[in-house]
Amino acid sequence: MDIRTVSVRAGRAADATALVILDPVARSDGGDRRGSIERWCRDGSVLVADTPPGLVGYCVVEHTFFEQGFVTMLMVAESARGHGVGERLLRAAAASCRTAKLFTSTNLSNHPMQRLLQRVGWRPVGMVHGLDDGDPEVFYLCTSQSTENAE
Repeated sequence: MDIRTVSVRAGRAADATALVILDPVARSDGGDRRGSIERWCRDGSVLVADTPPGLVGYCVVEHTFFEQGFVTMLMVAESARGHGVGERLLRAAAASCRTAKLFTSTNLSNHPMQRLLQRVGWRPVGMVHGLDDGDPEVFYLCTSQSTENAE
């Protein structure tokens, strides 16, 4: 995949089906993630990574985490991983954030996501136990975001 062919744009309601297809959890969870994807697309919370053949990833930015921005979901199609798609989506999320701070979280066991976050300038800021048994959630703060995006 040539990262130069990837564009990031705001998601639309019509993108929901393609996002479900690229997301293995949405395809297999009986509708919970599918319903979330449809809601995120309707609410305008989704950024999508688009290529000439179709969508290869998405990122959800919500502003409900202590009234700060929060990347609720980052998903890149398996075939597109390792090509800079996640980095492009995270940078677009930071640029679109309406608050001074942008957070996200990932499981302690998710080393690829932790490496990606640190590579693009996020830093760990805390950990919560009890969300997933035996796999704490590590919270990150985007440190490369411009404060010009703050309200």
